[in-house]
Amino acid sequence: MNKIDEIYNEISKIVDPEIGFDIVSLGLIYGVEIQGDSAIVTITLSTRSCPLHELILGWVREAVLRVVSNCEINLVFEPAWSIEMASEEVKNALKNGGIFRR
Repeated sequence: MNKIDEIYNEISKIVDPEIGFDIVSLGLIYGVEIQGDSAIVTITLSTRSCPLHELILGWVREAVLRVVSNCEINLVFEPAWSIEMASEEVKNALKNGGIFRR
């Protein structure tokens, strides 16, 4: 497994406590770049006013540092996150749970 895959594997263990799905499946991770033994993770949040943003970003940093020595978090809000960025499994679960309607 290469470092990017390892990082995605670690990050996918982080569950958004408000939604109940991991942040990779939610589509919140826009990308991971490796530069030597450093990683740059581009991430968004489901809303700009997410009350847990510092906690989630800290969890991401901790997860990435299990794979590489240095981590930079690039928090972006463009493009804005939408449920369409989530995996089919997440969309179906939210739709069937009455949380999300197409």
